[in-house]
Amino acid sequence: MDEEADRGDENVNLVLAQESSELLAILCRQSPAVIMSLCQMMPGDAGWNITSPPPSAAALAEHVKAMLQYFREASAADCCSFLQSMCILCENIPMHLESRLMSVAGCANNVCENPSPIVKEEKSSPPSERQLIKRPRIDHWEQYIFAAMNLLTRRWEQLGDRPVREVPLENVWVGLRTANRGRDRPDQTPGPADRGSRTPEPDGDYGSAESRVTLETFLQGCVAKVTVLIGQSGSGKTLLMSNLGQQWACGLGPIPSSFLFVLLEFRQLNLLSQPLSLSELLFRHYLPPKGGDDEKSAVVEYLLSNPEQSCWVLDGYDEFHSKLTRQEGQKELLDPESPLPVADLISGLLNRQLLPGCTIVVTCRPRDVTDLDGIPDKVGQLLGWDCHDIKEYVHNFFGGKGHAANRALGVQAADLLLSTRHLLAMSSLPVRCYICCICLEYLLLEGRDAGMAEKQEERGSETREEESENEERVVQMPGGGRGKEGSTRGNHAQREDQKEARRGSEAIMMDVANSRALLPPTLTQVYLTGLTAFLSRDPDKRRRKDMPKTVTPQQSIVWPLSQSRSELCELSQLAWRGVEGSKILFMEEDISQDVLKFSVRTGLFSKVELRREDGTLVNSYCFIHLTVQEFLAALRIMTSQDVSDMQLKKRFSLKTRWTTKSDQRTVFTDSLHLYVCGLASPRCTQALVQLARASGGTGGLNWVQTRQALVRKLLKNLCHSNTLTGPKVLELCHCVQESQDRQLAQQVLGTRPTLELRNIRLLPNDIDALAFVVNSVGDNGIGLDFGACSIELECLDVLPSCQYIHYLCFRGRKYGDKFAEKLSSILPKFPTLRKLEFCGSSLTATGAVCLASALQNCPAVTEINLSDNNLKDAGIEHIADVFTKLPGLLSVMLGRNNSSLRAVDCLIGKMSSCLNIQHVHADGMKEVAVTFSQNSDLNGYKTKSEPRVSLLNQKWSTPEMHKLAESLARVPALSVLDLSGGQWDVETLRMLTQFLPRFNMTEKIIVNDSCSSVEDLVILTALLPDCPAVMELHIRLQSPAQVSIVFSGGREKPADERSKMLCLSCCGLLPADLERVWRSLGTSSDLTLLDLSSNCLGNKGLGKLLEVLPHLSSIQEINAHNNRISMEGVVMLAGALCSHNNLTQILISHGGREQVTLKFCPDRSDDKQQLKIFRINNSSLPPSNVTALCRRLAQCHSDLELDLSHSSLTDKAVENLLKVLPRMMSLQRLNVSHSITSTAAALLLVSCWTVSQRVTSVELRPQTESFICFGRVKAEHTSCRLTHFSLNGGNLERLLEILQQGPHLSDLDLSSNQLEDEGVKRFVDCLPDLKITSCVNLSNNSLTQRGLLDVASALSTCANVSDVEVSLGARERCVVWFTQYEGCEKTLSVRESSLEREHLVRLAEIVSVCPSLTKLELKNNKLQSDWIEDFVKVLKSSERGFRVSIEESWIRSEEAVSLVCQCLDLNSNIRTIMVHYTTLHLSLMKSTELTSVSDDSADLTPSMPTEKIGLVDCAVEGHQLASMTRIIQKCPLLTELDFSQNSLGLEGAEFLCSVLPSLPHLTSLSIGSKETCVVEKLSEALLQVTGLQCLNLSGHVIGDTAAQIMTTVLPRLRSLNLSHCVWSAAAGLQLIKALGECVNLEGLCLDSLELNEESRACLAQSLRNINSARSLKLNKIGTAMGQSRVNAVLDLLPALERLTGMEEIELEGWRMADIGIELLTRLLPVWTELRKISLSKNLISDQSGDKLLEALSSCGHLEELHVSGNDLGDLTAARMALVLPSLTHITVLDISENRVGFEGSVSLSKAIICMKNLTKIHLTSVGTSELCAVAASLGHCPLIQDVGLGWNNCGDDVAEELARVLPLCPKLTRIDLESNSVTVSGAEALVRALQSCPALQLIRLWRNQVSPTDAHRLHLKDWRLNFSST
Repeated sequence: MDEEADRGDENVNLVLAQESSELLAILCRQSPAVIMSLCQMMPGDAGWNITSPPPSAAALAEHVKAMLQYFREASAADCCSFLQSMCILCENIPMHLESRLMSVAGCANNVCENPSPIVKEEKSSPPSERQLIKRPRIDHWEQYIFAAMNLLTRRWEQLGDRPVREVPLENVWVGLRTANRGRDRPDQTPGPADRGSRTPEPDGDYGSAESRVTLETFLQGCVAKVTVLIGQSGSGKTLLMSNLGQQWACGLGPIPSSFLFVLLEFRQLNLLSQPLSLSELLFRHYLPPKGGDDEKSAVVEYLLSNPEQSCWVLDGYDEFHSKLTRQEGQKELLDPESPLPVADLISGLLNRQLLPGCTIVVTCRPRDVTDLDGIPDKVGQLLGWDCHDIKEYVHNFFGGKGHAANRALGVQAADLLLSTRHLLAMSSLPVRCYICCICLEYLLLEGRDAGMAEKQEERGSETREEESENEERVVQMPGGGRGKEGSTRGNHAQREDQKEARRGSEAIMMDVANSRALLPPTLTQVYLTGLTAFLSRDPDKRRRKDMPKTVTPQQSIVWPLSQSRSELCELSQLAWRGVEGSKILFMEEDISQDVLKFSVRTGLFSKVELRREDGTLVNSYCFIHLTVQEFLAALRIMTSQDVSDMQLKKRFSLKTRWTTKSDQRTVFTDSLHLYVCGLASPRCTQALVQLARASGGTGGLNWVQTRQALVRKLLKNLCHSNTLTGPKVLELCHCVQESQDRQLAQQVLGTRPTLELRNIRLLPNDIDALAFVVNSVGDNGIGLDFGACSIELECLDVLPSCQYIHYLCFRGRKYGDKFAEKLSSILPKFPTLRKLEFCGSSLTATGAVCLASALQNCPAVTEINLSDNNLKDAGIEHIADVFTKLPGLLSVMLGRNNSSLRAVDCLIGKMSSCLNIQHVHADGMKEVAVTFSQNSDLNGYKTKSEPRVSLLNQKWSTPEMHKLAESLARVPALSVLDLSGGQWDVETLRMLTQFLPRFNMTEKIIVNDSCSSVEDLVILTALLPDCPAVMELHIRLQSPAQVSIVFSGGREKPADERSKMLCLSCCGLLPADLERVWRSLGTSSDLTLLDLSSNCLGNKGLGKLLEVLPHLSSIQEINAHNNRISMEGVVMLAGALCSHNNLTQILISHGGREQVTLKFCPDRSDDKQQLKIFRINNSSLPPSNVTALCRRLAQCHSDLELDLSHSSLTDKAVENLLKVLPRMMSLQRLNVSHSITSTAAALLLVSCWTVSQRVTSVELRPQTESFICFGRVKAEHTSCRLTHFSLNGGNLERLLEILQQGPHLSDLDLSSNQLEDEGVKRFVDCLPDLKITSCVNLSNNSLTQRGLLDVASALSTCANVSDVEVSLGARERCVVWFTQYEGCEKTLSVRESSLEREHLVRLAEIVSVCPSLTKLELKNNKLQSDWIEDFVKVLKSSERGFRVSIEESWIRSEEAVSLVCQCLDLNSNIRTIMVHYTTLHLSLMKSTELTSVSDDSADLTPSMPTEKIGLVDCAVEGHQLASMTRIIQKCPLLTELDFSQNSLGLEGAEFLCSVLPSLPHLTSLSIGSKETCVVEKLSEALLQVTGLQCLNLSGHVIGDTAAQIMTTVLPRLRSLNLSHCVWSAAAGLQLIKALGECVNLEGLCLDSLELNEESRACLAQSLRNINSARSLKLNKIGTAMGQSRVNAVLDLLPALERLTGMEEIELEGWRMADIGIELLTRLLPVWTELRKISLSKNLISDQSGDKLLEALSSCGHLEELHVSGNDLGDLTAARMALVLPSLTHITVLDISENRVGFEGSVSLSKAIICMKNLTKIHLTSVGTSELCAVAASLGHCPLIQDVGLGWNNCGDDVAEELARVLPLCPKLTRIDLESNSVTVSGAEALVRALQSCPALQLIRLWRNQVSPTDAHRLHLKDWRLNFSST
């Protein structure tokens, strides 16, 4: 402004000349009307045509230049007039320029006296008039700008009363960022498609030198743009914006001083709730004008017309409660005078809808910049302080005035801060650096003694008053430039001089090592210590006399907290309310005055001046930093019961560093959870307890510890979560580090063996947090995967603190050579590193040199991945040099490195020097990898396989192939060489084949996609005869082209043992090409397999092939698939089969068009019995072709199998086949499976009996297996299975005619033929005329009950019918069995047939007319009780007797009793009647005499001949038996009563007591059951039954009294069962002694009795006296008093010596071992009548088993042998092979659960072959799965019924062998194969065999290798296959 006083003296023309360039730019932007008005001021000859605007911008510029030139040379008066008019007419002239021009031109009132009369007055208003309008507006604008300058200057001065060092913007560093980010994705982890290629980069690298500029440079060019400056909370954004305003006010900085500088704080804008206009925002809430409405109007008018002359600084968007919006599409200007919400107003500025062209600077935090996406032109981020900045600030803090003591203290503090990681990380932000200094100052000063503290306290009231007035300490920017953050510190200037004079620096400093020990270890504890430091600054609560003189570090924190706990309680409550309500500014009314003053006095609060909505200024307060508020809120959470657990859990969440627009905005730093975790540390417990007491808590220590435990539990849950992203895992590491809990650290890594971090910026404190967690795992090791993370190089200095790292990965283009160089310096510090990945980066050969050098010092490294870099050939060579220096190396990945074949050749060259290279792989240059083999230890005996080389998709020239071949020839040995994808020419291939004999190959060479012509094929074919090591050659020329050359493996074989293979499939070979192939092969007679499939040979080529067959002497198989061979060629092949002796099989499909296979065997021309097979499947066989084919095959003299399966055979073709059939004398089997579809064709094939007598079996079924078997001679018996056809009407008659004319049939299967009742009746009527010896199966023919009765009538109409089985249930079954013996007993079985009353009557009639019928079974036929009664009533019996069993589920309990009584009442021929479980058993025999109950002739009641009544295990209770009293009394001949396994009770005992006296002939009574009172009640009654011989009391409790009575009864008995009885020692001794008197006892059962020593000795004595014993059962007898069972055996076995008539003995579970067997073998020769012996679970060894079998050889009548659960082995099995054949009566053999091996199973099979009477054999879990021989031997056991082979791990071989022998076992009913290894194949073989086994009822296949789906499918095929566990 001072310059303007002298401007009147300036020359106006000179000024115009000086400013012409700027005026030119201004005038070119004006409207044409303004330009024309100015041009009119020139004379006519100098002006230009004003009637039209200039034609272009260039023309306009020329005119303006001419106009300016004119007035520069015009008179001063004309020039002044021009300048005045220009300033009045033109817009957007800068204020400084306009002021100078108006000043030099003079005012309108001082116009020159003689101006040139060139302005036309009528054209425009006078200049004086226009200037009167514009000049006041400019003056008001300048006045307002001046007021704004004063405002910003005062604002800057208010930040500190002390002198502030200048803040040069050139010392503040900014990291550049991309201005407009297009994505909104939080997780930038590389996707699957990105892995291995280029890794996505983050938005900016803020740390690199290239992306850093000073703030001054950053703001250059910001005029008329939107600039966003982002920075962390506390980084100085607000300070810098105030400084920017101060510099503007001083005419400095990037903002021109002519601009209006508007500084608005968003936290102030939060107070504006009402809509307001732009002018209201400016004048009411920024700077109210002093000139009234005129000034307002003038300023607004100028602002709107010159918006580019304003700069709007919007500070702290992160504190704004609303959200700014971006205007998409066309932006319409907003009315600046219309009231708008403040958010819309600010959005309008940013979107250029208000004041377009103005300059805007916005500050916010990084996470909030996404809201501004697309708006800013420029984005930068404030960088944190580096170590130099921090050190400078610390020195300024402690010794800014130069006092020696404080400077020394500052040096110590700086050393501590820079050497402590978490303090250094905090200090990167100015305000937090200030907190660290406060903390360090407190800790260091605490080291002074108490006297020094007292002296400091006496320094005078003046200093205290200064501190109490909240004089703020300056937070200065290092180097003059980071600003200050509202913190307070008194002025120590006067005290410094005194301190320097009184004491030196050594008097106040602690030892550095001791100081470091006092430093808080975590961020939370730093804040806790800092809080204590702030509190200690309160002069009212300084060190008091009651504080101990010497305190521990913990006490130094707890004691000040306890002194101020009430204030802290209120402050923490205020902080918590602020966090809950997102509030950071607090009014005076929000807090009590005492606490407010206390907070300001201690420096915890800063004062902030706020302008309310009405424009008034008020004071508000905030915490010195947001983290301090969050820390105090965390204190509230951990100390106050007002904060519930639910509120804590709600606030406890991990933050992520990935931000999106959808994230919820918050004003805070998200540090609350960190402080909560830190306060959960035990080191904070005492401090929390002190504060908890002030919060009104009652729990004290227990409550605080409970809250801490809750925090640790929440952390533990997060540790176990597997859904956390990388940033959240890193945040979890920080939380765990804060908690200082090592166990939690281990749990972090429990589910994360590798920590993956993607696209985040990492700082040294992040690495420090990772180190805390990683080091907790110990030697287990962990992996770190850094993907596209921004990592400062100083982070790498910290990385070695992570111990036990086994995997390091760096992916990202920002990792280059400098990074690699730094990494190389620390790699040797990882002794456990096994895997290093540096991929997807910018590594070159320069960095590779560093890495290679470092890797040499990492002996544990096994895997290296350097793919996707820029190493080129040189870099790969550097890495390859390391191979020999890393003995543990396993793999190196080097793909995508811009390398060439030179690098590959280098890697192959290393194979000769580095012998542990296992595989060199290169796919183009995309994938390059080297794999190494592990070195075997001395005891490992690992056989190292030969190395492999894979060079795929390389473009080889002939010279390059020559060079490669020379390199490969130098490799000591190669297993596989893969050169696929080369696309070579013929010469290149010749070059390879020339070198090939020099290669040391052991397996094969692969050359896929490299050969494509027949010429190449011929070249390769020559390798077979020319290169002896080549054994196989596989060539395919069609796409995909494949070539492989297989070698002999380095083991040369003799010439006569060589076998070579040539596969030329899919090569497009023509018949002429075959000749070239034969010539290339030469005389190669050792060719064993020739594959010519998928070529174009045709019949002609086939003929050429058959011509060379005699020359292929070693050939085994020829494959000629897909060679367009027709039926003519098929006939040619049939002729070849007949003429070539070594050609054994020809397999053809689809008439020769697809499969054509020739199989050969050694020439055996002398063996005419060799079987030859001609198979033609899936073909259409017209009758003529069938005739030609069969006629040619009729010439075959060897045994022949003709397979026509899956082909189309018409009826005519079958007729032609039958015509030729008699001439085919060598035919053994004709297979027509899936070829017979019509019933007529099937009947034609059945009639083959009439044309050939060699037929042995016919099996026909549509669309499934069908075949006819032939013998060499006439067959005596044949079998026929004709199923699933339609045998109705004429078809059935035709079949009956064929059957009547045919031979004898062993079995006939006509199941599933739709016969129905009529067809079955017709067939049954013809049964007497049919020659059938075994059975007829008529199942699944839709029978009804009528058909059932017709089939049952066959028992009476056909003499040789022996059995009939019928079931009409879901599994319909109808089988008729035959016998060749007359007069045999017959059986009828009817099941699940839903019979009615009339059906039962009809069955009774059939029984009456069939005297041979001896057994009738009716099971689950839904019979009712009265129907059964009617049936029994009409049932008659012959003298031979007749048995009936009826099973229904309702026959139980009372119904069973009633049914028995009714049957006895209705039929007088019942001899025995019994209900067992749910089955009624009747035995009838015609009675000849009747007796009476009484001798009184006046009352003769007819008596019944019933001899036995039984109710066994049918839930009968004692009270239900009363109704039987009458019936029993009518049965005086009753000899046997059986009520076992029921609940008789006292009522049942009373019933027996009442009826027993009336049964004089009763000889047997059985009441076995677990009851307590029956024997006591019954014992007296038993004395009256004098004829009782058999007594069963098993399971009962026998008291002493009953035992005494029983001693009288026992001597009369012949059979006694006391198994499982319970008695006292005295009672047992009485009973056992009484056994000695039972001289007639023949059967004794004492199973599971407990014997003491006395009773055992007594039993031995009693057994010696029972000489008549025939059956003795002593299973599982126990001993008492600790005596071993072996000793008991030694005492009991000798007692059996006199029992010479023994027939049955059971000694299971005695565990007698070898000693007992030795005693037993002495007795066996005496027991010559022995029929059953059971010695299971007796610990019998293999040697003792051998002796036992040898002793059993004298028991010639033995029928059952049970020796399961012992240790028998092959030796015993071998003895069985010798002994068992002599025991011809053996029917049951059980040797399960032993240890028989393969040899033993073979021995068993030899024994089984001779056991013709064997009915049951159990070999469960015998110790071997090789039971094929045993299964085969079962075919020699015609009576076998039950086979158990479970739990042996048997495979399909056993199942298939069983399937083979099943037809040989007609009586077999059950096979157990559970828990084996039978697959679907074996199960299907059993299904096929079941078709010929109608008697077989069950095959158990549970727990085999059959899937549930296959099991269900097979079960549907045949329900007898059971895959369930029951």
